Amino acid sequence: MRRGPAIGLGVLLILVGALWTGQGLGYVGGSFMTGQKLWTAIGLLCVVGGGALVLALLRKR
Repeated sequence: MRRGPAIGLGVLLILVGALWTGQGLGYVGGSFMTGQKLWTAIGLLCVVGGGALVLALLRKR
């Protein structure tokens, strides 16, 4: 996978993970995910995974 799309994927994972974390914590309403601790955990895993991907790709320079 080329660096540009991979960094984009990492950023997308961070953004989606932040949204899911917000929904799981009840800050973002209007979804079946609102207030569910499962989505908080899934969101945090996405944020950490996306951040690790971006950092790993930026360090390879």
